[in-house]
Amino acid sequence: MIKIAPSILSADFSRLGEEVGRLETEGADWVHVDVMDGVFVPNITIGPAVVKAIRPCTSLPFDVHLMITSPERYIEQFADAGADYITVHVEATEDVKGAIDRIHSLGKKAGLSLNPETPFTAVEPYLEHIDLLLVMTVRPGFGGQSFMPVGLPKIAAARERFDAIGSSAELAVDGGINRDTGRECIDAGVSVLAAGSALFKSPDMRAEMELWRAYKR
Repeated sequence: MIKIAPSILSADFSRLGEEVGRLETEGADWVHVDVMDGVFVPNITIGPAVVKAIRPCTSLPFDVHLMITSPERYIEQFADAGADYITVHVEATEDVKGAIDRIHSLGKKAGLSLNPETPFTAVEPYLEHIDLLLVMTVRPGFGGQSFMPVGLPKIAAARERFDAIGSSAELAVDGGINRDTGRECIDAGVSVLAAGSALFKSPDMRAEMELWRAYKR
């Protein structure tokens, strides 16, 4: 079953708690939380205090995507705030394995992400150590961008590798996901679709998510 993780970057921040609570009612599987620092990406979003504030609004897993420089500085804070998955960028830290180990030491699931310009070989050495690989199909920093097909070969390569090593890690995609691009990504091998605009702007979020879940590889 494909998991759907609505990205609250596209939610109404004036009533964020309600929006997060609505996701469970609508049938979402995870809540995707984009954290940006204005350094690694050209935007600033939310920090651990906001994650902690919205944590009681839902029982859904929080997939916290750290688009920040030197993420190891804040792993413990996001773990304490209620993250279930903590995903760091391979481009953002000089000690990828150390960051993964730190996440695991706090009892959380460790994710690794790579930007559209980053080759798959950058994450390949860490695949057996992670619980989630997040392939970016837009340049991180802003919502509402168009899907970049350059991510599809990376998804296919990751699926082949995960299957070869018998890994149960989730394979996620984020960026420009809608009905058409979601189907392409599922065909390539993803198990999790993170999406913002296409879901929050839909007149019927539940029906939209069910349509995506109906796609088969």
